[in-house]
Amino acid sequence: MPQTRLDTARIRAARSLIDPVFLDTPLYRCEALEPELGCAVSIKLETANPVRSFKARGTELVASRLAASGAQSAVCASAGNLGQALAWSARGRSLDITVVASRFATRAKLDRIRALGARLELVDGDHELARERAAAISRHDGIRLVEDSLDIETCEGAATIGLELLDATRAEAEADAVTPPPFDTVLIALGGGALATGVGHILKSLAPEVELICVQPLGAPALTHSFHQRRVITTPTTNTIADGVAGRFPIPAVLNDLLAVADDAVLVEEPSIITGMRLLHDHAGLVVEPSAALGIAAILENRERFAGRRVVTVVCGSNVDVDAYRGWVGTAGVRGS
Repeated sequence: MPQTRLDTARIRAARSLIDPVFLDTPLYRCEALEPELGCAVSIKLETANPVRSFKARGTELVASRLAASGAQSAVCASAGNLGQALAWSARGRSLDITVVASRFATRAKLDRIRALGARLELVDGDHELARERAAAISRHDGIRLVEDSLDIETCEGAATIGLELLDATRAEAEADAVTPPPFDTVLIALGGGALATGVGHILKSLAPEVELICVQPLGAPALTHSFHQRRVITTPTTNTIADGVAGRFPIPAVLNDLLAVADDAVLVEEPSIITGMRLLHDHAGLVVEPSAALGIAAILENRERFAGRRVVTVVCGSNVDVDAYRGWVGTAGVRGS
């Protein structure tokens, strides 16, 4: 069993606290992609839900426990998806949410946070400055600071994706059976680390033969560098269109979990991310944000590594600015949301 902060029994129990609309998302082989990529590719689709990302699996746990404790308010920093998810999860539980974000964040994400009823505060800086401001609000107001990837609920919520991957071939009651899953590699977008450590904990606990490869943009490499050097490495800036994974200061506890469950972490260049988005649009009919195309980008940049393998890529979000998307992908058929 991997030595992480996560607990498999808690992850199984978490499913009862998460709104079913976020659970049991599609997992399917996308044969149309395979001639372009040279390997068998399956998609775990985490965008067909009210917040269009996987983040609500974690915020459902956060909000349910806040409500059970009698809390009335919370604050978080977000590049957009966490804020939307926390606002959605809090709305039905009478919780007041403040989201701090960079004013340079994707406009569609910011608009949706407001529409879901959260108070939005913008800072003139990047996500790390938003984290500092959210922490200051938490201290001043005496309310819960929800920290993505550090708070165990965000990781264990994401870990339910891992359970669903393995449910493709085995029932939960038979999770220790020897039946191998129909894939040998899982590609995960690496940002703060909740998705990677959550899914990784389940895979290494129940299907350790499956390789977990984390993917990060070359322009936001802090956690990948930290993984390879086995210590926290920070960067002064980021430069990537994949805003959802553009952190500069890895969290030590998250790095420790990642070291226990990931087999590798790789960096990909911006043109590969854009090509991945285009392939997912043209061959899978999916409009995705840049972070969700990182897995495809990793295959594009190292076809020999993945040749003949059976790969799952988690398509983790589709909250994208339509005008920016048109500029990247060059399709006139995308409509506003």
